Amino acid sequence: MQKITDTKKLSSKFVCEYCKKGYTKEKTLMVHMCEKKRRALQQNEKRVQLGFYAFQRFYKLSAGHKNEKTYEDFCASSFYNAFVKFGSFVSNVRPLYPDKYIDYVVTSNVKLDHWCREEMYEKYAIELIRKEGVETALERSVNTMVKWAEEHNSLYNHYFLYASTNRITWDIKDGKISPWLVLNSKSGKECLMKFNDEQLNMLTSILEPRHWAMRFNRSKKDVELVKQIVKEANI
Repeated sequence: MQKITDTKKLSSKFVCEYCKKGYTKEKTLMVHMCEKKRRALQQNEKRVQLGFYAFQRFYKLSAGHKNEKTYEDFCASSFYNAFVKFGSFVSNVRPLYPDKYIDYVVTSNVKLDHWCREEMYEKYAIELIRKEGVETALERSVNTMVKWAEEHNSLYNHYFLYASTNRITWDIKDGKISPWLVLNSKSGKECLMKFNDEQLNMLTSILEPRHWAMRFNRSKKDVELVKQIVKEANI
């Protein structure tokens, strides 16, 4: 029996470089797709690249590995599919500062299977939105408004006037439009009056009144900056 197997190996002219399985015909090898080959060919896919980056950051930040993990290490890992799934989640959600979000997740001590839960990103977004500087928050907000204007052949300072309440709700929830702008502009506050109860409930944690009242009270110069920009831009 062993001799027959050896003879088959010797007669196989075409061998898969990944799993070492041999074939007598080149066409058969070309259509052959083992798991190792599939992973190698997926290397340039965005979700795989994000998963690989998260894999590297996990071993560097949480496991304390000094040597950088290679893509070959990633392909050989039993956690490959789980990290690629997380990569797909990051690609779809498009979080604020993806690199920071990945570091936040890999150092959270949360199980890998739970990394794709929406509440994980919500927690990150709320913490970031509450702590970030006013300049960064305003820049991202204006960029979001400009993007909306380009999509709808409108003016960016018409965002709170004519963008759908559903669009604005999700932009605020995702951190694309900052409470710094919403709560310090007339059109922003008037826009909130149009929201239904479901939309307002979605934004409870983001627009938490007590937090922002304290933040604005401690940062009066920043509030003045926002109001000046709002006035000049006629928002």
